[in-house]
Amino acid sequence: MTEPDLDALFEAAAAVRERAHAPYSGFAVGAALLDEAGRIHAGCNVENAAYPVGTCAEASAIAAMIAAGGREIRAILVLADSPDPITPCGACRQRIREFAHPGTPIFSGSAEAVRARYTLDQLLPASFGPEHLAHGA
Repeated sequence: MTEPDLDALFEAAAAVRERAHAPYSGFAVGAALLDEAGRIHAGCNVENAAYPVGTCAEASAIAAMIAAGGREIRAILVLADSPDPITPCGACRQRIREFAHPGTPIFSGSAEAVRARYTLDQLLPASFGPEHLAHGA
């Protein structure tokens, strides 16, 4: 697999991060992913006064990909202001796993730059996926 266009992913994640709805935490997150057709899909976090019903940026980006007809994540970048690189939460790691392979790159960025690179397998080792089900892919 060739390296994804990080500038394009960064630009998309930064733009959508500006639209995040994070009035409770103040922690705006943007995510952009590259699908199997080379298209970029972006999403931001959307908080809710009833905390458990908010949506993570990664989940928003995945939903945008599915709505556009994409079915495979080739790379994803998560962007937020934090002193340390942020990674997807556990639930989003599993959401990414549904549409990605163990070696899929997951990038972490701050408002200024991409700061870290992981693979899905590093963030979710020995994971459960569709192939574990009798009717899985």
